[in-house]
Amino acid sequence: PIIVLGLIYSCAPSVKVTTDYDRSVNFSQYKTFAVYDLKAQEGQMSQLNADRVTNAIRVEMINKGFKEVTNDPDLKVNAVTILKDKKQVTSNSDFYGYGGMYRPYGYWGGGMLSGTTTYNTYDYVDGSLIIDIVSSKTQKLIWQGIGNTELDKRPDNPDEFINSSVKKILAGFPPGLNTK
Repeated sequence: PIIVLGLIYSCAPSVKVTTDYDRSVNFSQYKTFAVYDLKAQEGQMSQLNADRVTNAIRVEMINKGFKEVTNDPDLKVNAVTILKDKKQVTSNSDFYGYGGMYRPYGYWGGGMLSGTTTYNTYDYVDGSLIIDIVSSKTQKLIWQGIGNTELDKRPDNPDEFINSSVKKILAGFPPGLNTK
């Protein structure tokens, strides 16, 4: 029932992606992966969307030449969503009139200032999808991608939106290698 992942924006979602990774790791040594079971977190994502994210990660990793295995994978991939309710306040002023002027030798003038300020509030959800990739050998996080957006309603096509968001987040993985 909750909004798709924290990555939903009305018509054309704009997902801002940041990535970070361990620069000492040789990513070419990794060939296999497994996706952690992504459970629907209460108030964060439905099980339908958790399954969509898991499937999108599988597709992207396989497209990059990795093989999915159930036993002893080189990489473990996990995804987490974070949704935060936010409020944006904007103001619009229409002041007019004239005021005094400050001169080096003192303040001159003074006069009438008039106008109003209108405040508008906009409620939205700030959402992030975080994809962590962990080395099974060291149990250390070696790569992380974060997709963040502002959302105000469900997308018309959640499958397409989740697939494109995951693809955009994983575009920088593995770093420094040509992907297939």
